Amino acid sequence: MSVLDALESGPASLAQLVQITGLARPTAHRLAVALERHRMVTRDSQGRFILGPRLGELSISTGEDRLLAVATPVLTRLRDLTGESAQLYRRQGDVRVCVAASERTSGLRDTVPVGSELPMNAGSAAQILLAWEDGERIRRHLRGARFTSATLSQVRRRRWAQSVAEREQGVASVSAPITGPGGRVIAAVSISGPIERLGRSPGRLHAQAVTSAAEKINEALHTNETHTQ
Repeated sequence: MSVLDALESGPASLAQLVQITGLARPTAHRLAVALERHRMVTRDSQGRFILGPRLGELSISTGEDRLLAVATPVLTRLRDLTGESAQLYRRQGDVRVCVAASERTSGLRDTVPVGSELPMNAGSAAQILLAWEDGERIRRHLRGARFTSATLSQVRRRRWAQSVAEREQGVASVSAPITGPGGRVIAAVSISGPIERLGRSPGRLHAQAVTSAAEKINEALHTNETHTQ
């Protein structure tokens, strides 16, 4: 825990870990390497120790039940209102995972099974989950992305995203952000369907419905947080 606490404020070399924790150098090294094996700690490009991806995954799991309980009925209403399949995505490392979905019951539809892992370089939900990240992470994911930094600037300004045939040919989507403590984006609520129905500017049709659904989820989450505190 001393090693993890030391890394909370940012990257640290082994010498800095020793200085911050007061541990002997061999002990600090042994603990940091052990944590690295379990992905609780990793290294940056300069070889310094930083907090690892496993912490984020555990954090996601902690809030998963409450988020799903709040979001599931909202997704159903969003599907009924728009007539399109609705999904909830969370970021996990370098992919986004569909953690909840409400599928259109008939006709042509875009089906994304719960548990599906989709890339972070295409699709409106990827735009949402990336738009408020730090600059370095944005730059890394923009390499080979189907959208640009200008697209993400627009997403931040209007607080919704749209995509047309980015992730899959013939499919369009609209997404909006779900925020956690401190306003950090923790998930994206989306609708998706065939371009034949959603058109080349799907946001014109469904941005209001999707952002309204996101606001309902945000309000319920933050109300629960207030009651818990």
